[in-house]
Amino acid sequence: MCTAVSFLTKDHYFGRNLDLEYSYRETVTVTPRNYPFSFRSGITLNTHFAIIGMATVSDGYPLYYEATNEKGLSIAALNFPNQAVYHSKIDGKQNIAPYELIPWLLGQCETVEEAKPMLKKISLWNEPFSQKFPTSPLHWMICDQQQCLTLEPLADNLHISENPVGVLTNSPQFEYHMLHLSNYMNLTKHPPENRFSDKIDLKPYSLGLGAMGMPGDLSSSSRFIRAAFTKLNSRCGSSENESISQFFHILGSVAQQKGLVRVRKDLYEYTQYSSCCNTSRGIYYYTTYENNQISAVDLFRCRLDGVEVETFPLKTVQNIQIQN
Repeated sequence: MCTAVSFLTKDHYFGRNLDLEYSYRETVTVTPRNYPFSFRSGITLNTHFAIIGMATVSDGYPLYYEATNEKGLSIAALNFPNQAVYHSKIDGKQNIAPYELIPWLLGQCETVEEAKPMLKKISLWNEPFSQKFPTSPLHWMICDQQQCLTLEPLADNLHISENPVGVLTNSPQFEYHMLHLSNYMNLTKHPPENRFSDKIDLKPYSLGLGAMGMPGDLSSSSRFIRAAFTKLNSRCGSSENESISQFFHILGSVAQQKGLVRVRKDLYEYTQYSSCCNTSRGIYYYTTYENNQISAVDLFRCRLDGVEVETFPLKTVQNIQIQN
């Protein structure tokens, strides 16, 4: 399971928690402008926008989990079990395999507005990358500095929804998550008022009681509420350090600790990594479960006119600064 967030201060920040029970040896991956993206439909993008994000690279091909292009458009793919429906090839549509969606859009679009007409022309084709990497049930959050969309492949159609919250988790459908928010309209950052009865003089006995009732479990619906409340009530300065620090604190409010979500015998889902990309500057920050130190890769310090992907292995060993 996962949580993605779009966050705006002076710059735009986009990232996610990746919650899984195992790692695919993902790396921070930069795809330069001249890497040839060959799509299963027969189309090849020989030139395109440069892309940075987290990916598993297989046979030289970057399978992105989330990414940002050099213009600031960003996409995250999140698990969408028991909901995602892909189709066979459809005549008259641009048939794109799910793993191809991120490079297809980020390679050609500068903004969400540019992506919208392209999304209306595609069909998500039930075509796996390989036997080793079968098709995963996914939905996507697509954002720039001005807009945010949720894209969901459902049985009847490809649903494109405006996402005013700038948060996405997992199943059920985004429409449910937005309706579910209404159950928590009474949550507030302010001290609560006594609405229980005017016959009893009740007063807050602690700070934070305005958020009493906010769900604390690790389900996707509860993480959506908690991430939305944390993000939408966040107070943050405009500097880079303040912004990335606050972003990781927002993701920390829905992080999963090892041992709390059992998948099967001796396997537990936990937050493998958290990412935060300054999409305005092309700097990709991340932490891992084993290493709380923020590491960074700058897109514009890479060889953007090359033809081969460039990978940066994750720093997974805890780095502790001794002060005496």
